Amino acid sequence: VFSIAALALLNLETVTVTNTSQIADRTVGQIVARNIAVETLTDPVPPSIGAVSGEEENGGRTWQWTRTTGPSPESRILQIEIAVVDETGRRAADLTIFRFAAQ
Repeated sequence: VFSIAALALLNLETVTVTNTSQIADRTVGQIVARNIAVETLTDPVPPSIGAVSGEEENGGRTWQWTRTTGPSPESRILQIEIAVVDETGRRAADLTIFRFAAQ
């Protein structure tokens, strides 16, 4: 009985460690996405329509990001989608922001 309980606890620990790692990855991915968003929103010149990609170092790792800018239903506002993936290509964060287009 004890060995069965011990195996169940070890399995639970493995699942917990895996989930903790995934949560940490998503948290840092969100930080990267928010950093890109802040840079986009504070730039005096609005981004051009289209997609731009880049890399960012954060948390001792390299993150790939893509910022896709397009029109929104309101002609004066741009819709900006930011996607971040980790070094294995696994999606870590998605963020949508809006900002005024050039006037």
